[in-house]
Amino acid sequence: MRLICDIARDILRDWKKPNFAARPYLEAMLWLDNKDDLYGDDRASSVVAYFLSNAGTYRGETAKRLKAELKSHL
Repeated sequence: MRLICDIARDILRDWKKPNFAARPYLEAMLWLDNKDDLYGDDRASSVVAYFLSNAGTYRGETAKRLKAELKSHL
């Protein structure tokens, strides 16, 4: 399983204009390795879940693959 931060970097490379609501969670994921990490007081699993719930406009084959990788962290 790849690190959350590696997946987030791939998303940033692929998603040229991230949704304003998803962007803060995407940026937070750059600091996370796995679901048990903390970002401030938030568990990584929560950050990932919030990102996924706000990333509905991120579409395509790459998006599906990367979102599936993130879901595996939940």
